Amino acid sequence: MPRMTAARAAVEILKLEGVDVAFGVPGAAINPFYAALKASGGIRHTLARHVEGASHMAEGYTRAAAGNIGVCIGTSGPAGTDMITGLYSAIADSIPILCITGQAPVARLHKEDFQAVDIASIAKPVTKAATTVLEAAQVPGVFQQAFHLMRSGRPGPVLVDLPIDVQLTEIDFDPEAYQPLPVYRPTANRIQIEKAITLLQQSERPLIVAGGGVINADAAGLLLEFAELTGVPVVPTLMGWGIVPDDHPLNAGMVGLQTSHRYGNENFLASDFVLGIGNRWANRHTGGLDVYTEGRTFVHVDIEPTQIGRIFAPALGIASDARAALELFVEAARELKAAGALKDRAEWAASTQERRARLQRRTHFDNVPLKPQRVYEEMNRAFGPETRYVTTIGLSQIAGAQLLHVYKPRHWINCGQAGPLGWTIPAALGVATADPEGQVVALSGDYDFQFMVEELAVGAQHRIPYVHVLVNNSYLGLIRQAQRNFDIDFQVKLEFENINAPELGVYGVDHVRVAEGLGCKAIRVAEPEGLLPAFEEAKKLAAEFRVPVVVEAILERVTNISMGAADIDKVMEWEEVATLPEHAPTAIRPLSA
Repeated sequence: MPRMTAARAAVEILKLEGVDVAFGVPGAAINPFYAALKASGGIRHTLARHVEGASHMAEGYTRAAAGNIGVCIGTSGPAGTDMITGLYSAIADSIPILCITGQAPVARLHKEDFQAVDIASIAKPVTKAATTVLEAAQVPGVFQQAFHLMRSGRPGPVLVDLPIDVQLTEIDFDPEAYQPLPVYRPTANRIQIEKAITLLQQSERPLIVAGGGVINADAAGLLLEFAELTGVPVVPTLMGWGIVPDDHPLNAGMVGLQTSHRYGNENFLASDFVLGIGNRWANRHTGGLDVYTEGRTFVHVDIEPTQIGRIFAPALGIASDARAALELFVEAARELKAAGALKDRAEWAASTQERRARLQRRTHFDNVPLKPQRVYEEMNRAFGPETRYVTTIGLSQIAGAQLLHVYKPRHWINCGQAGPLGWTIPAALGVATADPEGQVVALSGDYDFQFMVEELAVGAQHRIPYVHVLVNNSYLGLIRQAQRNFDIDFQVKLEFENINAPELGVYGVDHVRVAEGLGCKAIRVAEPEGLLPAFEEAKKLAAEFRVPVVVEAILERVTNISMGAADIDKVMEWEEVATLPEHAPTAIRPLSA
């Protein structure tokens, strides 16, 4: 039997499980693992500037393609605690990532050794499993189980903590005798599917709500086929955006209090039946449940059995992987169509598109400083259907979801539930690592951008190109808007006069110099006519220099983005809505009266 250190066995298992990329920061307690990583070869490592950044890079890498599992590595103590935000973000959005940490020797775990924190206990609430391995011989089994857990049921993250003496201990391990454990996913049966379709057939105005679970299951094609067979319009959730192309005649728009379309909410309110697949009825999608559920019958399909009924009780709940369920839905729908038994939904589907053409938000403003809506209009012109957008939270993300266009799954990569500021830069680097020749465009407000701006240097060092659109109003815009309810405007202003850049006025941080100082390219735009040329130039610079390119748009200080406080029928439109076609020139459907 071959003998090797436990650290080397762990690296060999990573490769056997399909890992070829890792992100991390070495340190004393994880150096044996790094030595094995170097000696083994076959795994490309990206050195982060912050261990939280490495965890978000791993997230972005996982989210970019079906089957990917991002790996992040750090030393003992604060490296593990730095990763907690990434683990929380991953488990909240059902994203499998593997965090590997170093640890003090086993004998010193309870002796207040330097950087010896009980990271497994800290991480347990935000992982599917968190284990400090105390016996070297258990390392292969722990890693084997880690991949099994990450892929089985509702996907999610795992943390493996390796004491330094465990890493260095030699064990018997034969890579040729290793094989991954079978993945478990619950599967719907034909009886459940037939009952769901019976309820659908009884309705007059049905909708499908397609969530991130459909993307996780790599089942977007099946969902679109089922929608086309039945003629039922689709509402993508924020995490499911791209399952149905934005320009598809069965795309009914997004629903919610924030990241929603005017027509999406109106289409939902006109419905009488909802089939939810791979979604979790998030509160910013539903708003108040009385309004959301009134007059509607619900069927809920989700991979996690305890998710069914958690928010409200559906008429029928089906615990199933989205792909397994959709294969049966498609099979049953084909049979009904062949028998001529499917209802004609053409009139209902057409009504959803009529609302889409009538209920639009205005994007075309010539104001200086810029209105953010104009930035997204020009982004629609500059970045085509192949673009992968990456963003996390804030008014920039909310407005982007309301106004941008997405055409494919995994082309809107968004931290949905956790929403940590600073996520965007490292996540975009992870996405661009997974898709090095793709068009990756990140979107941040100025505060999100500043949280982990040091990670731009990672893109410069490792030649990871992407375009970062930075909308700068020198404000915590989303919090300022929320503070209106308290009649305050307190501790949300980022303004100051930069003594080194007086030309910025009160906008403070010179993001162009910061980006250039970190080895990247940057362009500042202050007038609407400059946006499209700047985006085109940014694409060229990214391709030429293979580094991140920042396009900073100087916005008006205060803009209130369309948003509701409680119910989806009461979303406030702060700006004038589109009333003429030229008010929304990049809308999917031309505006009609």
